[in-house]
Amino acid sequence: MPLKVLMFGWELPPFNSGGLGVACYGLTKALSQQDVDITFVLPQKQNVEADFMRLVFADLPKFAWPSVSSAFSPYSTQYLTPRQIKLAPGTSPSDLVDAVQRYAAAAADLAKKLDYDVIHAHDWLCFPAGVAAAAVSHKPLVTHVHATEFDRSGGASVNSLVYGLERQGLSSSTAVIAVSNFTKNLLTKFYSTPGSKISVVHNGINANDFTSPGTIDDSLRPLKEAGFKVVSYIGRITLQKGPDYFLKTAKLVLRYNPKVVFMIVGSGDMEKQVIEEAVHLGISDHILFAGFLRGEQLRQAYRSSDLFIMPSVSEPFGITALESVAAGTPAIISKQSGVSEALTHVLKADFWDVEEMANQVLSVVSHPSLHKLLRQNGSAEVKKVSWQSAAAKTIGVYQKVLGGSK
Repeated sequence: MPLKVLMFGWELPPFNSGGLGVACYGLTKALSQQDVDITFVLPQKQNVEADFMRLVFADLPKFAWPSVSSAFSPYSTQYLTPRQIKLAPGTSPSDLVDAVQRYAAAAADLAKKLDYDVIHAHDWLCFPAGVAAAAVSHKPLVTHVHATEFDRSGGASVNSLVYGLERQGLSSSTAVIAVSNFTKNLLTKFYSTPGSKISVVHNGINANDFTSPGTIDDSLRPLKEAGFKVVSYIGRITLQKGPDYFLKTAKLVLRYNPKVVFMIVGSGDMEKQVIEEAVHLGISDHILFAGFLRGEQLRQAYRSSDLFIMPSVSEPFGITALESVAAGTPAIISKQSGVSEALTHVLKADFWDVEEMANQVLSVVSHPSLHKLLRQNGSAEVKKVSWQSAAAKTIGVYQKVLGGSK
């Protein structure tokens, strides 16, 4: 008999505003390939395709689906205390936490009707749903932490409401999955979660999705033919991701090598601020803003880049680093990231050490042999950081909470 899991999520591609939906999709697909029967619950009906699992929708009143510009997002909690958000036409205003609690109420009703062995809830938006389902079913709850409120806020202006929901979910669960040791340490330090309760399961990637041959972005072709190197930042433009440190690094690099352009791919609450800062630093003519990309356009962005930088202030994992390396683009990653535990054939620096990052950029773009070495070794290494491996470890957590009976 396959192990049956009732899983609560908030988003799946293509209706995702960041890495949470990508991680849920990759993990569930790999779990299904290892004989796990998954019922995946989303708060609203959306046209998502995931034929490897059963999709159930809580059918909450329509709200603005999470997007990089939406307040109704798992990534912008430091700005929601508790402010009203804009809902779809014909509905009344509500706040984010209220919607989360309505999801929890719907989850309790669904939990009475469905068949499953264990409950799995992803991040703070879904923790109350998981807790409610566990309360009515008395089945073990596994909470999966992809990011904490300390990551999203950069350690400042922690949202007390969200923090409270996180603590409740962690304390009510039978087991906790953290995406890195970096995250595990935050949970033990700030949430008093016993280390013995936490299993570290690194995120993964389907490397073949990014290694397939393809063209570069046509809009960048003239620059590359003119001898310019392209250094990219790909991610949400928000405090946690360190886009301001990317600009400071760019400023230092351009002092020594003007044949470099810096591309920012993504959107977020700091977008206007970053544009203004590029002007203030006098480097706006070397900064390209590509906006939010997905699918083949995103893959082209990686392939078109000579180097990728992830200067995150606090990064629980960092799937974009895996995507970059899988695409054959060398990476510089923040030491304050979980993915730094999984990759060795990358360059690493403290997010605040822009001088070191600038030196690393100059080295990679100036020395083809270093670029080639990072590309070849990184491409081989990233194949081992797979969703299949993450799924196997997750199944181990399920078996542990079920007492090895499954």
